[in-house]
Amino acid sequence: MTSPYAGATMIPAISAPAEDREAFVVRVYQHVGLALAAFVAFEVMLFATGIADALTDFVFRNGGGTWLLILGGFMVGQWLASNAAHRLENTGLQYAGLFGSALLQALIFAPFLGILIGTGASSDIWIAGAITAVSFVALTIVGMTTKKDLSFMRPMMMWGGIVAIGLIVAAAIFGFQLGVWFSAAMIALMGATIIYQTQAIIRQYPVWAHVGAALALFSSLMTLFWYVLRLVSALRR
Repeated sequence: MTSPYAGATMIPAISAPAEDREAFVVRVYQHVGLALAAFVAFEVMLFATGIADALTDFVFRNGGGTWLLILGGFMVGQWLASNAAHRLENTGLQYAGLFGSALLQALIFAPFLGILIGTGASSDIWIAGAITAVSFVALTIVGMTTKKDLSFMRPMMMWGGIVAIGLIVAAAIFGFQLGVWFSAAMIALMGATIIYQTQAIIRQYPVWAHVGAALALFSSLMTLFWYVLRLVSALRR
């Protein structure tokens, strides 16, 4: 499907007329909401069909090496989804990237949610969801209202992400646990990332790139939820 924005310029939204800029921001958050709805729908489908239970058994029966392979596949899939969501010339491919990312998130969350539900700790999911939602709104407000250019944060966030991936890989290989302090650090990193991305979608994305911008925010939001859920479940045990 050809995009109606094909041939559009790369002028960032901040330089577009106010009406176009506001419409762009609305579309971005509408699409974040669509991705969240798709994530919930995929998760319900995985549990209803028994796929989630099978994934949970498979991951925890085979140990860290299997989880490392799944994490690697997830990262590759997210890269492909992000690339697809930024394909200006093909609207269908953009949406495939966004909803493909929602499916990948549902698959990676399924074993964790399965353990919580199986051990009677499903309330942790709702508590973490509420904390994540309130945090996302607060971080969005900060990102939208701050006047300071936050581009200086990008190298620090990239370095923090590389360190985090290294620690996750090491934990999977050598079998040690990443405790509550790691979860707290990742929550702080994702909070900073969301603030930066909230500003970046205005300063860096053109008005036609609302699907790609939504995917960037959705990915950070789901990572924030993951570590909030880890922290809540650890502190309530």
